[in-house]
Amino acid sequence: MHGTFIWHELMTPDPAAAKAFYGPLLGWEPTDMQMEGFTYTSFAVPGFPFGVAGMMALTEDMKGQGIPPNWTGYIGVDDVDQTAADYAANGGTICRPAEDIPGVGRFAVVADPQGAILCIMTPKMEDGSEGSWPTPGSVGTVGWNELMAGDWEKVWDFYAARFGWEKDMAVDMDAMGTYQTFKLGDRGIGGMMTKRPEMPMPYWGFYFIVPAIDAAIEKVKSLGGELLMGPHQVPGGSWIAACQDPQGAYFNLTSAEK
Repeated sequence: MHGTFIWHELMTPDPAAAKAFYGPLLGWEPTDMQMEGFTYTSFAVPGFPFGVAGMMALTEDMKGQGIPPNWTGYIGVDDVDQTAADYAANGGTICRPAEDIPGVGRFAVVADPQGAILCIMTPKMEDGSEGSWPTPGSVGTVGWNELMAGDWEKVWDFYAARFGWEKDMAVDMDAMGTYQTFKLGDRGIGGMMTKRPEMPMPYWGFYFIVPAIDAAIEKVKSLGGELLMGPHQVPGGSWIAACQDPQGAYFNLTSAEK
């Protein structure tokens, strides 16, 4: 579990509109849960009881801090307090100290030394949960996690030391530099590269798996979203596209089929 992306979460100003967008686009079934002071939505792939992603509303306080609509990834860790402290001791930042979510786990919000934000979590797993999630690579799940770093070569050692990631294939992107993929054990889970100068800050982005890229792009448009870039084919044969939902959150799509 340590070093694996275990959850992805949307912060949006309009949860009802976001449900109406992502449900049809990715085949997700939403379930609302009342938490202390707010509603949390879990998105599930049909046929599996546990969600693959979540959603909550941006609060007025968050908006006041300049937090935009966004997708965030959660990395599972053995000890969230220790990992957060390790972040801070090695040039990172604890944006939100560790706290418990009853029945779910303990989490913290952290940023790497260049400012890219993630959540880390020590989950409290439910008994009998095996088989309750779709297999990795299934339609409707996140198939890839990508860091646009301030300087990926300088931040690589930070992540490798925290999460045990190892370098995998490196792709020459010409003027854009090297795209370095990484793995945990035998499974490739993501990539990183140095962001373009016009990007305001380093960030993590996520790729949702769809049956076919062209049909998914048309669905994005018909539901009020926007195609930002693509589609184009990447090494290995997959097709990708960068998109924005109607509320302004950035996300990516990926498929083996055009």
